[in-house]
Amino acid sequence: MSNLNFEGWACPLPLRDYPTIVMGHGSGGKLMADLIEHLFAPQFANDLLGQMGDATNIKLQNSKLQIAFTTDSFVVRPLFFPGGDIGELAVNGTVNDLAMRGAKPLYLSAGFILEEGLPMGDLGRIAASMARACDLAGVQIVTGDTKVVGKGQGDGVYINTSGIGLVTSGVDIGPTRAQPGDVVLVNGTIGDHGIAVMSVREGLEFETAIESDSAPLWGLVEAMLAVDANAIHVLRDMTRGGMGVTLNEIARASQEGITLDERAIPVKPAVRGACEMLGLDPLYVANEGKLVAIVAPDKADEILGVMHAHEYGREAAIVGQVVKDHRGLVTARTLIGGTRVIDVPAGELLPRIC
Repeated sequence: MSNLNFEGWACPLPLRDYPTIVMGHGSGGKLMADLIEHLFAPQFANDLLGQMGDATNIKLQNSKLQIAFTTDSFVVRPLFFPGGDIGELAVNGTVNDLAMRGAKPLYLSAGFILEEGLPMGDLGRIAASMARACDLAGVQIVTGDTKVVGKGQGDGVYINTSGIGLVTSGVDIGPTRAQPGDVVLVNGTIGDHGIAVMSVREGLEFETAIESDSAPLWGLVEAMLAVDANAIHVLRDMTRGGMGVTLNEIARASQEGITLDERAIPVKPAVRGACEMLGLDPLYVANEGKLVAIVAPDKADEILGVMHAHEYGREAAIVGQVVKDHRGLVTARTLIGGTRVIDVPAGELLPRIC
C-alpha cells in the first residue's frame, strides 16, 4: 500500500482514523469517496478506471464499436420489499448503469453468494424475479457463479451482476461535460426506494403505501437521445446518497456549480412525511428508477416533453441549473425562499438499501 496518500484523506472524518471498515464506507458519501480515491484508485489506476462513471466506455481495437462495461453488488436487507426484491434490483441497477453512459444493455452476468439455511422457495422467487426483469429490460444473463457460505455469514443472499452494453454512435456522456447554462432534469419523484425499504425493515406503516421505484431506464434514455444526443451532457442514476450526493459528484467532476429549486423537485407527500418523521432529507434518500439529466438549455423543453411521454418519466421536472458560481458545490433555493448548501454526508443515512 505504498501508493496511499494518507495526508490527503478528507476531514472531518479521515479514513486514516478508521482501523476497520464501518458501514459508512459503503454509503456513497464522504467515507466511501475517500476509500475509493485514496485506497482503491491508486492501486488499480489506469485510464479506463479513471472515467469513474456508472460504467466504463471501452473502444474496441480495430473497430468503430464502443461498449460499456459495469459491475455492481447487491446486499439489500430485507430481500423482499414493497415494489421489488433483491433480484429485480440487481438487474435494473446494472441495466441503468449502462444506460447512464448512453449504452444499450445487452448481456449480464450473475454471481450468487448464498447463506446456508436460505429457504429454497426464496431463492426460486428471486431467480424468477430476475428473469422477469431481464425480459422487461431486453437483456440476457449469459454467465454466472454460485457460492455458499456458512449459516450466519451471508445474510441470506448477496448478488453480484456485471453488464455489457453497446454505446450509441456519437454519444459522449460523462460527469465532466456539465457546463454553465445547462438545465438539470429528473425523471420523477425522489426517495421512493429508500423509504420503501426502510418501512419494511423498521415495521413502519404510513397512510399511503410507499413502493420502490426500481425500473429499467434504457428505454427512457433512448427516447431522450433521439431528440439530440449531443444535447445530453450528463446522465446519472440516483442510487446511494440520492440526488444530493449524485449532483455533488457531477459538480466536483465538472468543477461547475449547480443550483436547485427545492420547490420544483418532485417528492410524493407520503415520502416527504416519512422523511420528516424519520429526520431524513429526501435529497439524500436512495432511488432505483430515477435519473438526473444535465442537458443543453435549448433542448431542455423538448427532452422534458419526451420524458413526459414515457412511462418512467411522466413526473419528470426541471429542477435546477448549472452555474459559474460556487464551482464544485451544489446549493438549493429552499421551500421558504432561503439558500442552503447541499453537502455530501460523511456516512450512511440508510444502510443496506441496494
